[in-house]
Amino acid sequence: MFDVAVFGSLFLTLFVIMDPPGITPIFLALTAGRPAKVQKRMAFQAVCVAGGVITVFGLLGHQILDYLHVSVPALMIAGGLLLLLIALDLLTGKTDEPKQTKDVNVALVPLGMPLLAGPGAIVSVILAVQKAGSVATQVSVWAAILAIHVVLWVVMRYSLLIIRVIKDGGVVLVTRLAGMMLSAIAVQQIINGVTQVIRGS
Repeated sequence: MFDVAVFGSLFLTLFVIMDPPGITPIFLALTAGRPAKVQKRMAFQAVCVAGGVITVFGLLGHQILDYLHVSVPALMIAGGLLLLLIALDLLTGKTDEPKQTKDVNVALVPLGMPLLAGPGAIVSVILAVQKAGSVATQVSVWAAILAIHVVLWVVMRYSLLIIRVIKDGGVVLVTRLAGMMLSAIAVQQIINGVTQVIRGS
């Protein structure tokens, strides 16, 4: 009742797309300045939001996109633009001002979506669920989805230990680095979306 090949394939795909090691500096940058207890809660919330979004799209993905008349490339471009705006804030240091971020739950946006539950992960899950013809394959697909979210939570939860080592100066450096990484991810996502639009026309 379990397909190891399907599990391994989807898990690796989602690992590359959702990138647990790469999310660490971005998570640290977006949650900097908050109490450790709040940061831990935000790590859990981000994973729950991502898991909820991916579950909904896994079950009803095609129906939702068809109903809204939204194509996958459009979803990719929109997600890329949203990430680019956030990346620019990180690069320019706007997130260093407590008044601007104190009451904003970054666990929802951008961490939960579109960073973790981005277009790439959503599309991969939609396709995997579609291809799963047997009960064993379905179980393997959802087990892989659960496993990658557990990994994401563990990585973000224990990345908080890094803050104790790098202190405030290190957090500023990590914030700028995260901004650069996030802007590159955003631009690549927009390019991928535009490329798919051109190929489809």
